[in-house]
Amino acid sequence: MGKIKETSTNFENKKVLADECAEVYAANIIGGQWSLVICSWLTNGKMRFGELKKSIPNITERMLTLQLRKLEENHIITRTVYAEVPPKVTYELTEIGYELKPIILQMEQWGTRHKKLNL
Repeated sequence: MGKIKETSTNFENKKVLADECAEVYAANIIGGQWSLVICSWLTNGKMRFGELKKSIPNITERMLTLQLRKLEENHIITRTVYAEVPPKVTYELTEIGYELKPIILQMEQWGTRHKKLNL
């Protein structure tokens, strides 16, 4: 399944819905397993790329890079490059990104309860 083309009816419907519904807008930004798990790890503080990769063993380096870029573009995380050799880069949640912490914790609690019901 590829990216939705910006000229498609599906893309237009998704855009209109996101414009009219704040919940859909938010879900479009942090939706998907990788964005959510990256944000979850970053609620504990700054992390380097390698630390994130070790914390999320099933994600590929390419996918991690793409997701970090998407989160940075949406101002959920910041990327800081330090003038060192070798270069040091850290990622951390922005102020608005840290506002996700109680939401992520509530999702974890809800997921735990729901999972028990379905076992």
